[in-house]
Amino acid sequence: MRSPITPLILLTAAPALAQNLLDPLVVSATRTNRSASDTAYSTATIYADFIRETSRRTLPEALQYTPGVLVQKTAHGHGSPIIRGFTGRQNLLLVDGVRLNNSSWRSGAVQYWNTVDALSLDHLELIKNQGSVLYGSDAIGGTLNAFTKSSDFKNRTEGEFYQAGSASYEFRANGQGSHIGRLETETGIGGKFGVMLGLSTKDFGDIEDSSVGRMRGTGYPEQDLDLRADWAVTPDSTLTFYHNQVNQDDISRWHRTRNNPGWTHGSHVAAAGKWTSNTYDQERSLSYLRYSGENADNSAAIQRWNATLSYQTTADSEFQNRNRIPYDPKEDSLRESDIDLDTTGIDLMLESKIGPGNLVYGLDYYHDSIDSSGSKNNQAGTKYSELLPIGDDSNYDLLGIYSQYEWQATEPLEITGGLRYTYADSSFGRYYDNKGVQQPSASADWDSLVGSLRALYKIGDQWSVYAGASEAFRAPNLNDLTGNIVSNSGSAAAGSTSLEPEEFLTWEIGTHHHTDTTSLDVSLFHTEVDQMITPVPITKPDDSNTLNANAADGYIHGVEVEGAWRFHPQWTISGFTSWQEGEVEAPSYIDGPMVEKYMKYLLPFTGSIALRWTHPDSKYWVEGRIFGAETEDRTSDADQAADKERIPTNGTPGYVVASLYAGWKVNEHLDLSCGAENLTDEDYRIHGSGQNEPGLTGVFRAKVSW
Repeated sequence: MRSPITPLILLTAAPALAQNLLDPLVVSATRTNRSASDTAYSTATIYADFIRETSRRTLPEALQYTPGVLVQKTAHGHGSPIIRGFTGRQNLLLVDGVRLNNSSWRSGAVQYWNTVDALSLDHLELIKNQGSVLYGSDAIGGTLNAFTKSSDFKNRTEGEFYQAGSASYEFRANGQGSHIGRLETETGIGGKFGVMLGLSTKDFGDIEDSSVGRMRGTGYPEQDLDLRADWAVTPDSTLTFYHNQVNQDDISRWHRTRNNPGWTHGSHVAAAGKWTSNTYDQERSLSYLRYSGENADNSAAIQRWNATLSYQTTADSEFQNRNRIPYDPKEDSLRESDIDLDTTGIDLMLESKIGPGNLVYGLDYYHDSIDSSGSKNNQAGTKYSELLPIGDDSNYDLLGIYSQYEWQATEPLEITGGLRYTYADSSFGRYYDNKGVQQPSASADWDSLVGSLRALYKIGDQWSVYAGASEAFRAPNLNDLTGNIVSNSGSAAAGSTSLEPEEFLTWEIGTHHHTDTTSLDVSLFHTEVDQMITPVPITKPDDSNTLNANAADGYIHGVEVEGAWRFHPQWTISGFTSWQEGEVEAPSYIDGPMVEKYMKYLLPFTGSIALRWTHPDSKYWVEGRIFGAETEDRTSDADQAADKERIPTNGTPGYVVASLYAGWKVNEHLDLSCGAENLTDEDYRIHGSGQNEPGLTGVFRAKVSW
């Protein structure tokens, strides 16, 4: 049965679809400052105000109203945006341009994107299907650059001391309720230097909906810290130090546990969980030192530069109590695993004027050092054995050298071409194969040369069209090679040391339209998939033990439309629609016959529309939003059976959800806002997620500034 979202969207004007009317500057698309309408890519820019006013709880949720993105949540504390059909380690996450992807990231929908505090961000830039030229391995579905908040010292009175700050609190009235607080303070001397310190604390309670009720175990606590110091070495150059750390405890994979009673929605049935518990603790930190600047002399050999030294730590711990009712001696066990990873990175970017265009070039290098431990024990504590989640005492090096030239061929036509050479080297220490036999240390390496060619043609001052082809490359990481993890509803997924890189090619055409009161962006894309690494059943199609293999070839294509119309100085209508289709061919089991099936997490036909009123002096605002998706029944029987706690029989049912938000700027020091989400208490689940979304939710926020 199809949901009512199709007629809802068709009744709205297709051009009236986007997040804001601005034509923002984006850096991530070309590594240079360009307006979105001047880039030959499909981009999205999401500001902190949008995240706050629409009550986006996490960084992944901030992307929910972006066309082409499906925000899957295995758990309430996990979130993995599926961008143009790709998720996990096939999307690249950056913080201020520093690569967060590392060699321990596993396949499928992952939790890592939720370890970036959304409250610490100034804005997000998403570039879809950018390819690997500018940022390297993993930039397949999309590259998301999360830009952090900084002190405002350059906009302060030159030479004068300043101090400012804010304190905010948010309460979410659903289930147990959630309390979210943020304290920021900044100080410095105008034009000289500035320091900003931010602290966030979050106590997320268990959520509930009208069908399942209270989803016990979905709540969790989180603490975040971020510190940034900027110093103007010269009027045209800046030295920046940044540090952040995130700590999240007891995040439950609720769908696997007995707290999950199962879900029935008409003919759609998701299975109940069986384990006693499955929890994650996640800690991450990032520090970097950056020197950046520009040369105002047009004849200078280097116009702009950016050099960054970074250091990251990651600690992921998982505990599984597989005790079931009734007791199963073959399945019941206690399992623990820990991955501790340190990453050192170097990034150098230069820009030079050469002939009728600009050359952006540089290199980046990241080194991962990994220690892992893990164990498996029966409930009686008498059959202990080591079970490593990834190769212990391992190292991974990733080097890239790139260049991209922007050529102004004619006044309306710009052509951009680029190349990147990548070298990846993996040395893995102690690990176990899929039969549980310990293997000696070994190593492997790969290299690749990828390219990108795109063109943008301006039609007057308001329209532009673009087209291009971008290659993407992903080298096997340590999890691909030596991983020994549990996926889906409990399948054992093992790595393989014989893997080769994945390769992708995306063709895209699109158009940008921007005026002071309207915007319209349309894009069509087609991605070819070659040698994609996928888990394959070992002995038969329904085998719960899988082995990674370069076994999937296929395609995904889609269309995205977004825009906005400010039809009155106080009124704006905006929104989007998007749709995808894709298939892969892979063996039904190792050395078995090839079968065709849909890609696992296709975005169903999805859309959103919002209407916003703003008071003439911006003192008050009100926004209503409708968001919905069609039933997603393009799933294979094998995928549904392997992931039956997340993917219901007959697919994930469609839904339409309405929300209402409002704000009042009382004075320059006090800002109040509130919201009512899921006004009709809709019983729904986002495709691929491990729990239902909250039912009717009240949101109340207050922010005090000084």
